[in-house]
Amino acid sequence: MTDVAAEAAPAPTFAHRAEYFALRSVIRALSSLDWNTACAIGGRLGALGYRPLGVRKRVAEKQIAAAFPELDRKGVQRIARASFDHLGRASIETALLPSLGEKGVLGIVTQVDGWEHMERAIAARKGVVMVAGHHGNWELLGAYVAARGVPLDVIARGMANKLFDRYLNETRTRLGMVVVHDSEAVRRTPRSLREGRAVGFVADQGVLGLASTFVPFFGRPAKTPRGAAVFALRFNAPVLFVDAIRLPDGKYRIIIEPVEATPTGNREEDVDAIIRRFSQLLEGWVRRFPEQYFWQHRRWRRQPPNTPPELRDPTRAD
Repeated sequence: MTDVAAEAAPAPTFAHRAEYFALRSVIRALSSLDWNTACAIGGRLGALGYRPLGVRKRVAEKQIAAAFPELDRKGVQRIARASFDHLGRASIETALLPSLGEKGVLGIVTQVDGWEHMERAIAARKGVVMVAGHHGNWELLGAYVAARGVPLDVIARGMANKLFDRYLNETRTRLGMVVVHDSEAVRRTPRSLREGRAVGFVADQGVLGLASTFVPFFGRPAKTPRGAAVFALRFNAPVLFVDAIRLPDGKYRIIIEPVEATPTGNREEDVDAIIRRFSQLLEGWVRRFPEQYFWQHRRWRRQPPNTPPELRDPTRAD
């Protein structure tokens, strides 16, 4: 699964080039190490973002405290610190996935819950809409599904750094995924679903200008993209929630659950119901493994104007 800026992003700046070549140097150095050692170093690099660098440290802590009001300050800090570690590990894992090959990707997944839902959906030949959140390792999800032989398109929003964006999309392609820029999704997704392909969306970040609706996430209204649900209803395609949870030994557990909603005949209400159910499933897994969520992103940044003060974005003062 992917999370990819605008197609007409500006030409790479000096800072973009420096960032890209620094990252490539780190990846090259880590590629010479064994998988566990490289990922552990990734975790330590990620932890530096929390302390001493403090990159989005307050954003993460405020959102965790809002989502889990029962936690004391130490509890919030423990989850925040672990989330930075997880993000560093996941980033290095993503960069190194192509070096594993198909067999290696399958090998780092030791538990799969619900693969029968994927098999049943593919067999129906109506296409499959896969939805994931920024939890666990969403890039590994796409690599694993593709390695299992499922024809997969991933909808991607481009990054501001076009050099890194190109590198990341080349990595996804090498792992067997077809990358579709979000500007092409309206044209490409219908054809893919008609061909019985799976189409993957990372669907838990509201974006300015993107068709969205507001659904509860940890009790607060969160702007959430509608695209996945709209396509699913239009083409009668099953919707599957997917997640990849890192286990204590560094291996992964894949989760696949149907996103079920009772049709009412009202397309708008049915779209909202699917999005609401997806958010409920995601929240459930985030509650179980909060350290694996992308708390560094301001999830409640965009809300309805009539949102009660107690439910507003907890980071709005940052």
